[in-house]
Amino acid sequence: MTWGWAFGRGKSRGVPWMPPELAEPEGLVGVGGDLSPATLLRAYADGVFPWFSDGDPILWWSPDPRAVIELDGLHVSRRLARTMRGGRFRVTADRAFAAVMRACGEERPEGTWVTAEMLEGYTELHRLGHAHSVEVWHGDELAGGVYGVGVGGLFAGESMFHRVTDASKVALAALVERLRRRGYALFDVQMTTDHTERMGAVNIPRADYLRRLRSAVKLKDVTFLDPGER
Repeated sequence: MTWGWAFGRGKSRGVPWMPPELAEPEGLVGVGGDLSPATLLRAYADGVFPWFSDGDPILWWSPDPRAVIELDGLHVSRRLARTMRGGRFRVTADRAFAAVMRACGEERPEGTWVTAEMLEGYTELHRLGHAHSVEVWHGDELAGGVYGVGVGGLFAGESMFHRVTDASKVALAALVERLRRRGYALFDVQMTTDHTERMGAVNIPRADYLRRLRSAVKLKDVTFLDPGER
């Protein structure tokens, strides 16, 4: 299979990526396109996400294996549980989406993927009710947070950050509890890191992920916010 054939196959489907099932393990499935809400929602529903650096074309990925956190499999240490009970932090949802996203791209040694194009695309997705954030506050300071995209019963976590110790862990734990309580079926974290592995992230074969994804995105009446938070 050549990349030209693969990308041509994607374009014949109305998107700039090929079917993820045909991809190599590293997961590059397409180049180009845009970050409009329609394109992003189609991508996540297909098991594809954008990831690229400033100055590069938009690159689309679907790696094998795929990292998930099972909603009943989060690892919360005793120390973190005490921190969460202690009242040191205040947690909100969808109150500072753009600020969380910008903070996720700050001061990364490998450079930021939160380009102006990415920020604009995901902020519009948030405005339309499809991208969400959990914020962790220490007093009036935004101390940590996490953001991602929801499609049906899928939540695709994009990135998280902390400025105060434990704040990103609190954000992740609060997000998982919210997803579990609100009826989500699949929490995708794309690729494992040391941080997410310590909190329960596991790798599953891409084929298994795509099978579970197809069921998750069909779920109806799954909403990120509680009625009183709107």
